[in-house]
Amino acid sequence: MLTQLSIRHYAIVDHLEIDFRPGMTVITGETGAGKSIILGALGLTLGDRADKGIISSNASKADITAHFDTNDQPLARAWLEENELLTGDDQQECLLRRVVSDDGRSKAWVNGFPVTLQVLKTIGEMLIDIHSQHEHQSLLDRATHLRLLDEFIGDKALVEDLRQVVREWKKNRERLEELSQQSEEFSAQVQLISYQLNELDELALEAGELESLDEEYRRLNSADTTLAAAQQLLDMCCENDEHTLQRDLNQALHLLQELATRTRALDPVAELLNTASIQIDEAIVELRRSIDDFEANPLRLEEINQRLAAIHQIARKHRLKPDELASLHHRLRQQLDGFQHSDEALAQIAAQDRELKQRYLQLAEKLSQHRQNAGMRLAEQINLQIAELGMSNARLSVALTPGNSDNPSPHGLESVEFLVSTNPGQEPRPLLKIASGGELSRISLAIQVITAQTSSTPTLVFDEVDVGIGGGVARSVGRLLRELGGRGQVLCVTHQAQVASQGHQHLFVSKLVQSENGKAAATGTRIRELSSEEKIREIARMLGGESGSEDFTPESLAHAQEMLSA
Repeated sequence: MLTQLSIRHYAIVDHLEIDFRPGMTVITGETGAGKSIILGALGLTLGDRADKGIISSNASKADITAHFDTNDQPLARAWLEENELLTGDDQQECLLRRVVSDDGRSKAWVNGFPVTLQVLKTIGEMLIDIHSQHEHQSLLDRATHLRLLDEFIGDKALVEDLRQVVREWKKNRERLEELSQQSEEFSAQVQLISYQLNELDELALEAGELESLDEEYRRLNSADTTLAAAQQLLDMCCENDEHTLQRDLNQALHLLQELATRTRALDPVAELLNTASIQIDEAIVELRRSIDDFEANPLRLEEINQRLAAIHQIARKHRLKPDELASLHHRLRQQLDGFQHSDEALAQIAAQDRELKQRYLQLAEKLSQHRQNAGMRLAEQINLQIAELGMSNARLSVALTPGNSDNPSPHGLESVEFLVSTNPGQEPRPLLKIASGGELSRISLAIQVITAQTSSTPTLVFDEVDVGIGGGVARSVGRLLRELGGRGQVLCVTHQAQVASQGHQHLFVSKLVQSENGKAAATGTRIRELSSEEKIREIARMLGGESGSEDFTPESLAHAQEMLSA
């Protein structure tokens, strides 16, 4: 509820602080005293547009702060907490502040945190609803109609379950669309990777094969050179007719044998040459065996050459070294497996999408049935109240318009709108198209009276809802406003004594003229709460018109006393 409104340098208000209490607060005063100024200042704290023209002539800025108690507003506190706008001191209090400077700029704060006007409007709509001749009326918004109808139904769990399923469905659908798009992109990649894998599978490169082929290729490719060198080496050892290592070594041994009869000093040399002769003989044997076993095999060489050419060709295609093909083969296999798993995930999420849609339709259809039944009951009760407010020919109906069931909406399968016919035979029209502000105010009042038991808006403001009415209708308006005040907080600017007499709290607005040298120098506004005696005199004044005279007759005072007692 609104607990205090602080106004500085706004219009003709220099400094004003107004304290409010629960129940029905009436605001009265003579014409031009500044009643509308109070609501205008309050509207600024709720995000209304402003210009520098509202600043007092002797000031550089206007500063308005509205204090709210959110003790009974868990939705507002939850929103403030979610948006990190709660203070650490008193988390039940919410301060909305607006400053308008003489350069035309304005700034806004919530609990001391700077915010945008949109944020100010969002939290303001949770705390207060102002009804004043087509301005700042949430009842002109179809979203409010849906909210009021769902609150009237009273099944909060069903509405929340629907919203939760929609959140899950939308999140799942985003993932489904993302994977579907990826799947389309992947299809081309899968074809390419499958082709590359088939190529590598056909190549069938085995571990260590490349090194083995390179070694065999080098050996076969140099076969002729190797065989010629081996034959040359064999010739040097034993098969040269002119000169060989074997023949020269045998001659050396023969010479040493002749010297051995003369001296024993050369015996170690003889032993070494004997060993060398034996090793040369063994080398000759091995050389002959190698030459005999050696096979050039040009067919095998061509086969290896083609195999290596195929390996290098695929490596060049992928811009890799041949020894990196095995790693590429492994990576491509993993990628293809990943794409196949993506298809499985896509199929699973698609199944979840169908399941969530079915759950959504079940909950939405159940809510639709509740809305159909509750809409008729709500319209019937509102029409009874409208009749009491002097509009016996007016009829309100609750229209449900089906939407697209394939597009998940947290609001269900339909939109809701209150339609009104003010005259017999007239087609029902939206509230926004009602020409008369007085009619709209009374219809809005009737709607609020019925929905107040379940409405989440704690403070309702009615600006001259009694325009164009009087007598018994005015008494009905006052009674309905007092009934609303019994369930929450109602602020009502009124010119009707029948309405003002119903208030729990009565605030009186008056002009304050400051004089200088015997002449009026400045005009201001003041507001004060009336005592019981003062209430009687103010009601009597209102019964006598707006003349401002305080010469009340005993009859008018008695009538005022009677109205207040009733």
